[in-house]
Amino acid sequence: MSDALRSLLDELDADAQWRHPRRWRERAQLQDRIERLSLRLGADDAALRERAEAAQARLDAADAESAHALRARIRAGEGAQVLREWRSESPPQADGEGYDPFDAMLAAVLDLAEPQGEIAAPAPQTVFYQPTPARHLLDLLARLGLRADDVLIDLGSGLGHVPLLAAACTPARCIGIEHEAAYVASANDCARALGLARAEFAHADARTADLSAGTVFYLYTPFTGDLLAQVLERLRALSARRPLRIASLGPCTPALAAQPWLRARDAECVADRIAVFDAGAV
Repeated sequence: MSDALRSLLDELDADAQWRHPRRWRERAQLQDRIERLSLRLGADDAALRERAEAAQARLDAADAESAHALRARIRAGEGAQVLREWRSESPPQADGEGYDPFDAMLAAVLDLAEPQGEIAAPAPQTVFYQPTPARHLLDLLARLGLRADDVLIDLGSGLGHVPLLAAACTPARCIGIEHEAAYVASANDCARALGLARAEFAHADARTADLSAGTVFYLYTPFTGDLLAQVLERLRALSARRPLRIASLGPCTPALAAQPWLRARDAECVADRIAVFDAGAV
């Protein structure tokens, strides 16, 4: 394994193309290969291990530089172009609920502050927080085609990945509704740091929060059971007054697909892909 690692490191030294800001996925693959080969080194391979650690540090530094440059572009209002680039670099299919290198890149770009204070355990019929996988965020934005007259409301927004990315890359106003105050504070700090005036976050209960401005709603299964039913009833009542779009991911999707007042855009709605529904008059 030492020969394989040495050969890989020689390739890394000879070709610096991996430093390019848009080669983040290649860097992630290189880091994974270096790590796997390093784990198999013996005790007498200290020099090679040190060289591998130095290579990992260079790859990390290149990622940090790329993230810094992307943040600057988003602050300069170039989010739509950044989104087009990400779409061209990502697989066309977005399924499964696991995470991949794009999640690490997006996390570095958003640079979300660690939530301060105690995080409460999930309340009954709420779900332990997990961010929407980044590849699904690209799929979501591609399918919604948000416009300047849209207001996207993320119900159970957590640290705010969906509203932040949507506000950075589309002209829509974006609102996150979240019951955990520490998450709301972190998301609002990030929005300010990125200059995203169209992203805002409210510490509120989705059953009572003001949803009147929303034209598009997103749920990554933030709650279940009666709580989900109550929120869906609020959306049904809202759709009786004007058209809505509702997007979902995760186990709540079958519950939405069973609602007679929702019209699925896909012939089959599955939990591990973004599903989009229409409601109200067309």
